[in-house]
Amino acid sequence: MRQISVLAWAMVAALGVLFSQVSDLAAGERYGKQKVVYHINYDGGPDDKKYRGAMRNIQNHINAVGADNMEIKVVLHGNGLGLLMTAKENQKVQSAVTSLKTQNVTFQVCNNTLKGRKISYENDLFEVFEDDIIPSGVAELSHLQQQGYTYIKP
Repeated sequence: MRQISVLAWAMVAALGVLFSQVSDLAAGERYGKQKVVYHINYDGGPDDKKYRGAMRNIQNHINAVGADNMEIKVVLHGNGLGLLMTAKENQKVQSAVTSLKTQNVTFQVCNNTLKGRKISYENDLFEVFEDDIIPSGVAELSHLQQQGYTYIKP
């Protein structure tokens, strides 16, 4: 009888160690290094709720994996440019974009959309610079996936 209780306690202790290790892995080590491209080509909706939700998803992703383990690009084309148009006026969206940029998230803007919609990246968009302009949003998505980026559409 004593051998069974010693064995039972040993199993409980082993399970405790195992659960502790799994818990530690979930804190960031579980995921390793990640390259991710977020695709935004939609309207933000009432109160820019969709844009704020997308920014929150990206932040949650960073929180889970760790900024040092992430390479994140946000590709914006079509109606997605509304995110950076909105950020010029909407403090919540602006704060989210700024916060993500400080964590090395890059925002890439489609030149086809800029030309087609006659949008000035210098005047109409929040903190977009020449280096942020890509020739084509959809071509960039394909290019990044070929380089091993995981595609996410929040």
